[in-house]
Amino acid sequence: MRFYKEFTFFHEIMHFRIAVIILTGILLISCSSSRKNNDAYHVAVIPKGTTHVFWKSIHAGAIRAEHELNDSGNPVKIIWKGPLKEDNRSAQINVVENFIGQKVDGIVLAPLDSKALVAPVIKAERAGIPTVIFDSGLEYDGIVSFAATDNYKGGRMAGEYLVELLGGKGKVIMMRYMVGSASSTAREQGFLDVISQYSKMHLLSEDKYTGATRDTAYSASQNILNRYGEEVDGIFMPNESSTNGMLLALRSIGRGGGDVKFVGFDGGDQNVQGIESGDLQGIVIQDPFKMGYTAVKLMVQHLQSLPIEKRVDTGVTLVTPDNLDDEDIQKILFPPLHEYLGM
Repeated sequence: MRFYKEFTFFHEIMHFRIAVIILTGILLISCSSSRKNNDAYHVAVIPKGTTHVFWKSIHAGAIRAEHELNDSGNPVKIIWKGPLKEDNRSAQINVVENFIGQKVDGIVLAPLDSKALVAPVIKAERAGIPTVIFDSGLEYDGIVSFAATDNYKGGRMAGEYLVELLGGKGKVIMMRYMVGSASSTAREQGFLDVISQYSKMHLLSEDKYTGATRDTAYSASQNILNRYGEEVDGIFMPNESSTNGMLLALRSIGRGGGDVKFVGFDGGDQNVQGIESGDLQGIVIQDPFKMGYTAVKLMVQHLQSLPIEKRVDTGVTLVTPDNLDDEDIQKILFPPLHEYLGM
């Protein structure tokens, strides 16, 4: 009888402990769910740089996504921070690591270098922080999603248009942007693949780099034009700052105005003015506002355990004097920065 009472008492204690464990688990799940429903997700958005209009447009798109999510009852807080210039890999790595230390909920990153940023992204993953990549690729499959332009397609667009402008023959210069930049490398390769198909198209130079700013691009462009300026028929530059720098260099030797057929990449006031003045015959543009918007939306959907696409193409468009004033083109070239950034 005594044994039976002791056994019953022990049995009741065990049931009680199991009940406590189950209740604790339910409470933890409830608390976790409550956090996600009521507290804002903190999402770090890290661009390659913060100077060019392109990145300001990314920023504005990210804020648009933040506003929409908050208005729909899905609170999110965007934290925008990146290196000043687009050649400072160590600064961008430090930004990523600082956000890991702050235990943000997610990181949205445009990697300056497709290899150098892999280790910080893996570190974030191990800390339970997912990463969405935008603009430029990363040599790592563990990311949540990739939102970007089809840069190879954009490079081919530029090549095909330059071939058309030159009537299928001519001497061409292509300058590269920066080692490690996956986005511009894809554009450069797309352009070269087109030019190589035409036996009467000859490359004078395709292995010189402009660096990350308009000033370095201007200097590099002057150097290449000092050598080939009198014989070059066509030029392709793969991003906003390199296009800006070559514009200045062509004008300085008196070969603007269409004397040299010039196709660039990315928008910005100076590039648009280059088309209006006739110094630029075309630019291939991305939609940076849409890119920033899409990348943030993808991250929040992932945090909410919603299905998302692994790769999202945010579009690429050729702008020429003929379509410059089209309403759809103007919306991409001039996103509402003032509305979202107060500019």
